[in-house]
Amino acid sequence: MRMFLGRRMATSFIAGLALVASAAPAAAPIVSAQSEVPSSIVLGINLSFTGADAADAANIRDGALMAIDEINAQGGIAGQVMIQPLLKDDGTVAAGQYDPAQAATNTKQFVAEDDVMAVVGPMMSGAGKAMAPIASAADLLLITPSSTNPDITDPTFASQYRPNGKPIYFRTVTTDAYQGPYMANYAAETLGIKSVYILDDTGAYGEGIANSFEGQAKAKGVNVLGHDKLNPKESDYTTILTKIKAMNPDALYYGGVQQAGLKLAKQANDVMPNLPKMGGDGMYGVAFPQDAGPAAENWFATIAAPDTIDEPVAQDWVARYQAKFGASPQDYALTMYDAVMVVNDTVSRLISDGMPITRENVRDYAQQTNLPTLQGVISFDANGDLKDKIISVFQVKDGKYQYKGSAPQT
Repeated sequence: MRMFLGRRMATSFIAGLALVASAAPAAAPIVSAQSEVPSSIVLGINLSFTGADAADAANIRDGALMAIDEINAQGGIAGQVMIQPLLKDDGTVAAGQYDPAQAATNTKQFVAEDDVMAVVGPMMSGAGKAMAPIASAADLLLITPSSTNPDITDPTFASQYRPNGKPIYFRTVTTDAYQGPYMANYAAETLGIKSVYILDDTGAYGEGIANSFEGQAKAKGVNVLGHDKLNPKESDYTTILTKIKAMNPDALYYGGVQQAGLKLAKQANDVMPNLPKMGGDGMYGVAFPQDAGPAAENWFATIAAPDTIDEPVAQDWVARYQAKFGASPQDYALTMYDAVMVVNDTVSRLISDGMPITRENVRDYAQQTNLPTLQGVISFDANGDLKDKIISVFQVKDGKYQYKGSAPQT
């Protein structure tokens, strides 16, 4: 029996992190005749609801549910095709965060459901690396609102992540090929950092962004004093932090997510309270300022998108989100909303052209996207990457992320 989340269940669903709601009827089968349009399609939602990033997953999920509710309230895609969300969790208790093995299992389950036409997610690049080759074999479109490791869409790794040939991994954010280096530019040019020590959490995202930051930092003349790895499951990082303190760097840069990041923030504050600390979007999280408390103050974090939610043009959207969910969105809730809108636009164009709604056609039409959104025009290059390359910088002040501006590109 397939389990879906209906619109009338949204309020009770939001209160917790349950992944599915009451049973709903199976979606109408996709038909082969070009003149026929199904009454509904299924949209997979794959996020990390279990573990260290659960609060962020809920914030991002609600961006997707808001988009789906708004589309369905207008009669569905093109006024004809309702969207039924199917949610899956790629986090596990054993991993304490996202789990690539669970992400792979989820993808196989999405693939097995013939009426799943696309999936929005995952959050994390480690999950994305596990999902991409399975989705590729089934021509199943994945649109991530926050996964930024560049390898997944790099044609150099096409045989690994898109073995079926065509790109299937699309993004409504840019990649760490820009996020890491642009933050290095900001560190050198805006913060005046002359020396830095780098840490990462060994994950696909953490290693990738730390390495890209390091390469550009060196190019900008910043002295990289060292680069070490943290085990996310370890509890005590004071030995390595004491070593770093003795080297007297101007700043610390951490590539990774919050399973290790939260512990690092607290312990680094004890050992080096006045040292500037920086990270990528793994340190831009709903719960981080509150969970870390005073240790979060003055942390710099980037996101791989414009800071749209603070712009006047987005205030109506923010107000709708707050009214619906009783919480404030972060920027990746909006990039998730836009990921659903890409699916809406894609299927609308298929219907307009009299094309059957199949996974292959959805993928092909998504490649042609040129969609105005609150974050700007969403269009993709030949590899599925977002054409816009904007990196936003934040600093935690008084328990909140304060936008500092776009990071310099050179």
